[in-house]
Amino acid sequence: MRLDKALADLGLGTRKELKQLIRSGRVSVNGSPALDPGMHVDPERDELMLDDQRLAYEKYVYFMLNKPKGIVSATRDDSETVLDLLDEPYKDLFPCGRLDKDTEGLLLITNDGPLAHTLLSPKHHVEKEYLVTIRDILSEEDRKRIEAGMILQSGEVFQPAQVIPVSDHQIRLILKEGKYHEIKRMLLAVGNEVTALKRLRMKNLVLDETLGPGEYRRLTEEELQSLRAPEDFTSSTPVSQ
Repeated sequence: MRLDKALADLGLGTRKELKQLIRSGRVSVNGSPALDPGMHVDPERDELMLDDQRLAYEKYVYFMLNKPKGIVSATRDDSETVLDLLDEPYKDLFPCGRLDKDTEGLLLITNDGPLAHTLLSPKHHVEKEYLVTIRDILSEEDRKRIEAGMILQSGEVFQPAQVIPVSDHQIRLILKEGKYHEIKRMLLAVGNEVTALKRLRMKNLVLDETLGPGEYRRLTEEELQSLRAPEDFTSSTPVSQ
């Protein structure tokens, strides 16, 4: 990797700015001054220094965000996006999947495209768990309809979902697919309405409830490994009530 690209990946500036910075003699590689922006480096093995400060290079980074309502799950938009909530220098971050603007809760922010593809690919059937607030009490008949899978009048098919009652007007819903507005349309199909929606879990990654709306933190190594583990070797369990 070129030296200027490695520094750019760390969010230290644009490639043009970094070329000037490197040529000014402020950067060293393995203890020797590096004046060539095109110098080949292995940022995971070589020691990179800027003004005598060691730079810790990470190819991929992972953040758990408690997404608040009113924020768009996108990398750029005319309105505020989830990336605007992060005070991080890393380039190419993106939300892993999306939550509707009025939906809150767990959102993984990363730059790891391969992991995101695995988590979002329909063929992997990764579980996602939501706390759903509903207008009306869900009847036993409607619960069974949701758990059996549904075919809408349009012919669209919703796969079976697990329903866990919480209170008269709240349920936990566990899905293995992620169709557009699926939960809202699922409840609408049984004559009900979603009044609030919060994602609690994705695979084995559970929302840290100590995070306030808009707050985030890095994933622990244990959390990261649970996301990377093959689905066959994980036991995704509902969030305890």
